[in-house]
Amino acid sequence: MSYPDIVLASASPRRRELLAQLGVSFSLISADIDETPQHNEAAADYVQRLALQKARAGQAMSQTSLPVLGADTVVVADGEILGKPADFAEFARTMQLLSGRCHQVMTAIALVNAERQLQQLVSTEVCFRPLNAAEIAAYWHSGEPQDKAGGYGIQGLAAKFVRRINGSYTAVVGLPLCETEQLLLQWQEQL
Repeated sequence: MSYPDIVLASASPRRRELLAQLGVSFSLISADIDETPQHNEAAADYVQRLALQKARAGQAMSQTSLPVLGADTVVVADGEILGKPADFAEFARTMQLLSGRCHQVMTAIALVNAERQLQQLVSTEVCFRPLNAAEIAAYWHSGEPQDKAGGYGIQGLAAKFVRRINGSYTAVVGLPLCETEQLLLQWQEQL
């Protein structure tokens, strides 16, 4: 199976590790964009817009003819997008909201070059067991939640909070491998 060489427009070490699992040859570029949600923007629209903007920004920065892959992940509970926590108070509020409940993790991917683009959205249900205040504080002090969408990393210490998932584990980590591979194969077929 042959994949195109690509550029990954991401600073995420988790996305690099996941993409490497596919055996894809890629170079890296970090594409910073404004991640402010637009007024009344639905979570699915928001995450797809950011993935596409990251890919487009990466393409503009790298000035390559290779396809550029952008991705973004958001955690959504009760229709609210839960971003990276700014401080402990915001993190604790997020964890209390997720405690003992199910929420959605949406990851969008976009593959672009100057002539075309392909996109995919993956939504996964994640269910947490009930969390107490001591567990929430201990997790915060581990340092892991600070740079994570929704304040947790399923691949790290927060795995013990997860009662079950319905969907793609790798999408929750940050890059849905099944869908990414399908997008790469579709790209190859259209050449």
